Amino acid sequence: MKQSITIGYVGTGARGQSILQECLAKMRDVNVKTVCDLSEERMQKAADILVSAGRPAPHMTTDYTEILSDPDIDAVFYMNGWENRAEMAAKTLYAGKYCAIEVGCSYDIAECWDLIRAYEETGVPLMMLENCCYGRREMMALRMVKEGLFGEVVHCDGGYMHNCRHVFLPDTAPEGKPLEVEPGVPNFRLESMEKRNFHFYPTHDFGPIAKVLTINRGNRMLTLSSFASKSRGMAAAIAGKDTSSPYHGMDIKCGDIIDTIITCANGETVHLRLDTTLPRPFYSRGFTVRGTKGMCTEDTRTVFLDGMAETMSANEPEFFEKYDHPLHREYAQSESRGGHGGIDWLVCRAFVEAVKRGENTPIDAYDTVSWMAIGPLSETSIAHGGAPVDVPDFTRGRWLHREPVTRGKYCLDEICDDLLTPIFADL
Repeated sequence: MKQSITIGYVGTGARGQSILQECLAKMRDVNVKTVCDLSEERMQKAADILVSAGRPAPHMTTDYTEILSDPDIDAVFYMNGWENRAEMAAKTLYAGKYCAIEVGCSYDIAECWDLIRAYEETGVPLMMLENCCYGRREMMALRMVKEGLFGEVVHCDGGYMHNCRHVFLPDTAPEGKPLEVEPGVPNFRLESMEKRNFHFYPTHDFGPIAKVLTINRGNRMLTLSSFASKSRGMAAAIAGKDTSSPYHGMDIKCGDIIDTIITCANGETVHLRLDTTLPRPFYSRGFTVRGTKGMCTEDTRTVFLDGMAETMSANEPEFFEKYDHPLHREYAQSESRGGHGGIDWLVCRAFVEAVKRGENTPIDAYDTVSWMAIGPLSETSIAHGGAPVDVPDFTRGRWLHREPVTRGKYCLDEICDDLLTPIFADL
């Protein structure tokens, strides 16, 4: 087991800087040797973050292949946009380096197969940094499912319901709201929404749902049907803006509300919703698990077990007391670190620990690619009026008989209680 690892870091935009500042720069067992971006200014901001945290100034490059040819680098983080990310990840695996990619979808199914081919030919792990898999609510639900408290799971809901117009269109942000993207800077999600009508952000909250339903380990997705509303929310946000705005006259193809229904081999259904371009009062991932003996649902913060008095009370806290996942029970005893309530920290630690131990990642290559594929599959279904499309079996039958689970603190396939591995590795 390695005591520390050395990484390369590709993509130093808003999200890339956030993960550096809130997570990796504070992990003393992680050495960020090289950062890569096409913008010198953004790279310098990343370097300043590291130096301010007392870490060595990184080497800076606009060519990510410099990272791949560096024998000192153990792993690469890709925080850049979707374009070419799959190709870069595949090359990383062929270079023999662990690969972590930020959440998102693929552009087409072919690049998903290319990634699986790279993984199977090299055996080098690939992990999507789906932080929602480490959400407290999602992990409690996983534990309750594993303990049979909800009975047989029948259906799950999830999604990404968040008014993101100020993220996609920074100059429409309300006064005083901090900008996540600089006006005029290329925005890969906005560029996709201009050209494509698809479920472009599916892994919030499909990632944790996939773990609840044992997707790729005894279960798999069979079909997918997606439906899109008309697109009006972005146009309404742009309306009345100065004609000098870089967004003036923009035509958005992607629907405001996209619903995706997935059927599974074991008979469950999943409903995913994307809702990011219309006004709404609160952020939600809509995480819901329905079983024959009970349910939990995010929007009312309620857990209900058969036999309880019917109520809409927000009773989550009492269930956290009883069924908190061991990881969050331990995390709650320490100071909070990392963005999004700590889940950024936990997902990064999950990857780092896997690299240090030379083990497979808790969100593995088959998980990563299956979740990425929802985007292009939804586009095909929407284009055909919601017609079902077959979901490829990227495991090629292995979902029936997978290799044993890699157990440990950050395992998402079983509930593991590991007090020996520190959450905060301050060496």
